[in-house]
This record gives sequence, C-alpha cells and structure tokens, in this order.
Amino acid sequence: MEVAAVRGVLASVLGMIKGGATHIAVATDHVIESFRNDLWPGYKTSEGVEPDLLAQFPLLEAVLTAAGVVVWPMVEFEADDALAAGAAAAAQDERVERVIICTPDKDLGQSVRGSRVVQLNRRTRITLDEAGVVQKFGVSPASIPDYLALVGDAADGYPGLKGWGAKSSAAVLAKFGHLESIPADCREWRVNASNASTLADTLCRERDRALLFRTLATLRTDIPLFSDVERLRWQGPTPAFAELRARLDAATTEGRRPRAGRL
Repeated sequence: MEVAAVRGVLASVLGMIKGGATHIAVATDHVIESFRNDLWPGYKTSEGVEPDLLAQFPLLEAVLTAAGVVVWPMVEFEADDALAAGAAAAAQDERVERVIICTPDKDLGQSVRGSRVVQLNRRTRITLDEAGVVQKFGVSPASIPDYLALVGDAADGYPGLKGWGAKSSAAVLAKFGHLESIPADCREWRVNASNASTLADTLCRERDRALLFRTLATLRTDIPLFSDVERLRWQGPTPAFAELRARLDAATTEGRRPRAGRL
C-alpha cells in the first residue's frame, strides 16, 4: 500500500521533537465528515479524496501512537477543532511556555493569542502571532470566523457572500469586529470598501446565511482532550515502533524503493 503520507507526517513530527518540542499531539480526521455536514449540505466530505490517501489514516494513527505521540482521532468533530481545543487548554497551564499550532489552515488563525499561542506553516517556515494574523488577514484572530463567513472557504465547501472579497471584508470587520456589529446602513461604515451599498444590501438579505457560515468557521474549543498537559510529553517510542518502522522502510512508494532508514 501507499505510505508516502505516513512517512511525511512522521518525519514532520519527529522533526518538531528534534527541534525542541517537549509536548506534542497530532489530530486526525479519522472520519472526514463531521457535525458541520448536518448544518450545510455543501460542506466538505471524503468524496474526491484519493483512496490511497484515505487508506493511510489508520496506519498513520498506529505509527504515531507507536512512536509515543498522542493522537486525537476525530469522528464527530474535525482535526482543526481538536487543534483549537488542545491549544486553548494548553495555554491555560502556567507551565507551558508557548503553544505552536502546526498547520497552514487559515481557520486556525482564530486560535492565535498574542505571542503565546502561534500558528506555524512548516512548509513556508512562517510563524504567525496575533500581529501576524492581523497583517495577513486585516482582522484580529477573534474576527477570523466572521471574515471566513463573508469571504467563504472553498476548501471547506461554503461560498461566503457574493461581492464580499478579502479587502472589503477586512476593512469592515477591522472596524466592527463581528457580523452583528456591522450597521445595516453603509453610510455609518465610514471605511474604504468598494460598492458598500451593494455589500450592505447583500449582508442584510443574507445575514442568516452569513451567521451559519460563521458557525461552520468557528472551531470548537470545548472538546475534552486531556486532563493534564503532561500527558502530551513525548517520552520516546514504544517497543511497537521498531516493527512499524521496518514495515515503512520495506514499503515501496510510487514504484520506487526508498533508501533504508529514510522515513
């Protein structure tokens, strides 16, 4: 079977540990569909996901667990919910110096807090603190769900509101913060937004839809994942890891045999 994705995630996680991470957990979409599919029929599903990729999820979870890494396999919720909930819980512990959320997903920007909870894109090596989120999106982390509700999120399968682009959404939300605070009369906005009258009409007409999209974009932080952050401390691989590593080393990926020891 294809194991390239498993190798990639394992190498990334071990790289974080080598880089100094002391406590670590990985969230997976054990089931792609979540409670959000009941709220919006167009929300993302497993349809279209390559079978070779889907087939690797059970092996990935087994390999990470054997490597001594805590795994949060999500069924009712999504992996992003687990990341948000885990970050929020860890940040409340005074012993934690810094929480790093490793994902490029823009919806995790809502979880960033000052420079204590940050978001790292490991591909670009760019870390966003709260000021970085504002610089990138034009709004504070607290307004990210409202921002996504207006502009939409193609990856998650909801379109946002017609005409509301990144610049206009950022300009309005930078001043008013949340959807409920945006005045119905655009003359009260006093922001630099093109076609403000049309945007205001659209928002008034589709406010309920916008609020639904915000619900889709809002990550859940009320998921109980651990009682003590020490449960996330990495203490080395379990005895089962050697066998699974040997299986990965022996696997052929895309018709090529990998060099021994390269995960």
